[in-house]
Amino acid sequence: MSDASSPLAALSAAGVSIWLDDLSRERLVTGNLAELVDTKHVVGVTTNPSIFQKALSDGAAYADQVRDLALRGVDVDEAARALTTADVRWACDALRDTYERSGGVDGRVSIEVDPRLARDTERTIAEARALWWQVDRPNLLIKIPATREGLPAVTACIGEGISVNVTLIFSLQRYTEVVDAYLAGLEAAVDAGHELEDIASVASFFVSRVDTEVDARLEKLDDPRAEELLGRAAIANARLAYRHFADTLEDRRWRSLAAAGARPQRPLWASTSVKNPAYDDTRYVVDLVAPDTVNTMPEGTLHAVADHGEIRGDTVTGAYDDAEAVLAGLAELGISYDEVVALLEERGVAAFATSWEDLLAGVRDALAAAR
Repeated sequence: MSDASSPLAALSAAGVSIWLDDLSRERLVTGNLAELVDTKHVVGVTTNPSIFQKALSDGAAYADQVRDLALRGVDVDEAARALTTADVRWACDALRDTYERSGGVDGRVSIEVDPRLARDTERTIAEARALWWQVDRPNLLIKIPATREGLPAVTACIGEGISVNVTLIFSLQRYTEVVDAYLAGLEAAVDAGHELEDIASVASFFVSRVDTEVDARLEKLDDPRAEELLGRAAIANARLAYRHFADTLEDRRWRSLAAAGARPQRPLWASTSVKNPAYDDTRYVVDLVAPDTVNTMPEGTLHAVADHGEIRGDTVTGAYDDAEAVLAGLAELGISYDEVVALLEERGVAAFATSWEDLLAGVRDALAAAR
């Protein structure tokens, strides 16, 4: 059972929902996911194409389903979706008790639309509908990237009663657009007669990749101020995003929707593994503690926090001035915030698309071997 005095327990008590950023058939078959729920305060799961690609390439647990798919003669895309939705459906069932106990707040499992559609609104909506139907679980979240073309897809899906995890958010401006897309979707859902309490959403704000890019630029500068800003951009960026979230909860538009049963779109801190070994491996968890947030962690980060994470209560809401000073300092050094976040979005979309292609290649090979 969970240790009530552990750092993970303290993190949960501070209002942070702990979600595992990983899923595989092996975790499900062995009961590892259930164990993490029981012992590590895990209350949700996120997936992405690279996670599925790794799971399918490393695990033999898919052999029986792959053989059946091969016998049926399904194409590669259909086979990939059959394999991934089976895992997600199973994980949704494994977390159903958590979903019920939390009143639908947690116990959520995410699956992403084909990332190659990130610049195609209508096809993104069509695939989101298909995934929602195929998994057919109330605790599912459909991941839609926060590209310009993805935003209207978010609104459309929320308006149809489909719960959404808006992913690949890097910029504060884009985050404000994501929040607006969610609110517009809720308003459409009201007009369509949907029950708002059945609709959920999180906004996945990526963290560590911001430091990786900004630090690389700072290290090229011959200026003593640059060293002082190393490793500070990502947390500052996320803290200012949370300020916008908190401000939104005071907005009249939101209050009207909340009165009709709407759930807040919680900020989710993604990309929380530390890329620079010089940094503390729990920094993107312990420095982003605030109520009504989600932190999705790879298993290594989860165990690091359990082992030596120092939870100091809310480390976000009192740090807005410092966060603004960090971004202002970067601007003074000539580092363009807009350029950095635009580049990170472009790279993120491309990386997920490449991972999806790798996944399809692996499925193609597995089908050929089974045939």
